[in-house]
Amino acid sequence: MKEKLGIASDHGGFALKEFLKKSLEESFEMVDFGTKDETSVDYPDVIGAACKKVLAGDVPRLIALCGTGIGASITANRIPGIRAALAHDEFTAEMSKRHNNANVLVLGGRVLGTDLALRIAKKWIETPFEAGRHLTRIQKIEEWGRVS
Repeated sequence: MKEKLGIASDHGGFALKEFLKKSLEESFEMVDFGTKDETSVDYPDVIGAACKKVLAGDVPRLIALCGTGIGASITANRIPGIRAALAHDEFTAEMSKRHNNANVLVLGGRVLGTDLALRIAKKWIETPFEAGRHLTRIQKIEEWGRVS
């Protein structure tokens, strides 16, 4: 049985979402949380709902997309328990997982080409979390998420 991998986008990330979904479906059970076409939608609605699916355990991790990735990243990181990383290259994707154990990878559909986006996604997927000193830092991030 394939591991589940969530994917979600607004209209600005839709084309890249569809490309990534098709490219990764051989290795993963891709769970598409929308949007379903390029009709304008509000990214907080789609990305927020998809992040809640990560927290509920429906998928262990998520690739989220919008036009630049900025709005999706801001939205995702407002949700306690989500550690979303906006990556523009393989190194930032790798470090987001290795040091920050990012459970959401954010990509910009209008700023990345398909080949680079796929390399970034694969690097993020294959990179393990180092834990060690980084675990303490993640625990501190989680504590800040609970501050009211």
